Amino acid sequence: MSDKKDSRPCHHCKSKSASSPADSSKVHYEKLWLYRHCSSLQQRHRQAQKAGQLFSGLLAMNVVFLGSAFISSMIFNKVAITLADVWILLSILKVLCLFWIIYYLLGTSRQPHAVLYRDSHAGAIWIRGSVLLFGSCSILLNVFQIGYSTILVHCKSRVEIVFPSIGILFICTQAYFLWHHSKDCIQVQHNFTRCGLMLTIATNLLLWLLAVTNDTLHIEIESQLREVERNDTALCTCPNMTICKVFQKGYILLYPFNTEYCLVCCSVLYVMWKNVGRRISHHHIPHTKPKFKLQGVVFGPLLGTSAVIIGACVFMMYQIQATSLVPSRQVFVIYYSYYIVLLPVMSVGAVIGTIIHALEKKELDTLKNPTRSLDVVLLMGAALGQIGMSYFSIVALVATDPRDLLNSLALSYSVLIIFQNITQNVFVIDGLHRRRTPPGKEEDTKEEQNGEAYSQRRVSVLELGQEIRKASLSYIHTYSNLSWKRRVLREISFFLVLCNIILWVMPTFGAHPIFENGMERSFYGYSTWFVIVNFGLPLGVFYRMHSVGGLLEIYVTA
Repeated sequence: MSDKKDSRPCHHCKSKSASSPADSSKVHYEKLWLYRHCSSLQQRHRQAQKAGQLFSGLLAMNVVFLGSAFISSMIFNKVAITLADVWILLSILKVLCLFWIIYYLLGTSRQPHAVLYRDSHAGAIWIRGSVLLFGSCSILLNVFQIGYSTILVHCKSRVEIVFPSIGILFICTQAYFLWHHSKDCIQVQHNFTRCGLMLTIATNLLLWLLAVTNDTLHIEIESQLREVERNDTALCTCPNMTICKVFQKGYILLYPFNTEYCLVCCSVLYVMWKNVGRRISHHHIPHTKPKFKLQGVVFGPLLGTSAVIIGACVFMMYQIQATSLVPSRQVFVIYYSYYIVLLPVMSVGAVIGTIIHALEKKELDTLKNPTRSLDVVLLMGAALGQIGMSYFSIVALVATDPRDLLNSLALSYSVLIIFQNITQNVFVIDGLHRRRTPPGKEEDTKEEQNGEAYSQRRVSVLELGQEIRKASLSYIHTYSNLSWKRRVLREISFFLVLCNIILWVMPTFGAHPIFENGMERSFYGYSTWFVIVNFGLPLGVFYRMHSVGGLLEIYVTA
């Protein structure tokens, strides 16, 4: 009887045990002393995996709360907790993350059978490219900050030089780590890896929170200077005004990229955290990777390029006017009018794309995919930034004077932003859950033959015209062979990609009419509206950038 009692599984392991893999020597099952009495190896592994995720999540939560308490204390009580104290705390966290990343690169990832699987959906080229782009801009930002603090070293703290120096090392190491290991499904040292990833996520979240807070104070000072002209003498004078202006302008220009870098790194690190201990079966691995090709689209690129060019002109006009102390009313009218024309077209395109998805006979992809699940959560969560600001604006504008021209334009802009975010989210999320369309065998064979023939000979000047003609005929042939559903989906997705790019560029580089027009600010009060804008605006910028990745995937897989 005692043997039977000993062999009985614990209450955590009531489900049936799965069969072990063929080569069990290569698989490192997770273990935890809480579940050491489980007779099923698979169930013990799953329970230990959940416990490891719980403990690492609690670690990140405590770090975020501690850092948030420091940053909040700095904002509300600058005497007891200063910015230098917050920088010291973040520097300690950065150093701890650096030690863990180096240990992962040199130790964990090089152990036998450490990375048996790689998630093909994680670490897409566009998001890794975003990490490098935003990371490079963040490095330049820190360089400008070091240079500016070095010139004013006689009246600035040494921490203002040390903190960005550690930041440069942290950004370089983290960018290298994410570029090479974002697809890893690590199979050893599970809990230590989870805790390291969660600590790095928490550090990036605190850096984002601090960046938003500093940006808030910076915009607040500039806006107050526009309203009230002051002639106060500066306590910290610069010996060389030309060099100081270069550092100041470079710092202001590159500042928004730092917030985006932190958010992108958090999303990639979260996918890595979900993939720790994950074993991918063969049916999860795609046999062929779809490639980005411009063939099969005509109207989408034309309309999208037109939207980008017009948006760039409107953005430059706005920036020129916004540099003055009092921006003219006309520039706000032009800015809002551009959005009022563009947003309905984007919404109609998203609705048509959703209808085409419903008409297609593609099956839904129900396989477990942490990357896709995160994409859905990020799209829904980031959209709340713009939607929340829009609802606050609607209440303020309706309660004041909605019949005024500028107020009516701003009201229409807010309503259209809500509708466009919702329709685009439905289109993108529905497209991400569709199975990929396999490419036609005849098209692939012709493309391979053309590629081989092209590589076997060198195009001369005389053959250039014939090659251009052949390429044009191939483009027309591909366009005509696509089904009308796939063709329309490609046109819509490409158009929305270009539109989201210009809508990402405009607020990222300083176009913030929702604050600078003064209507909502006068209704809610200065400090309240600043909190709303500076938490909603970075989420809106991140939403546009993340939408580009989802729309590109729909375009490629259509």
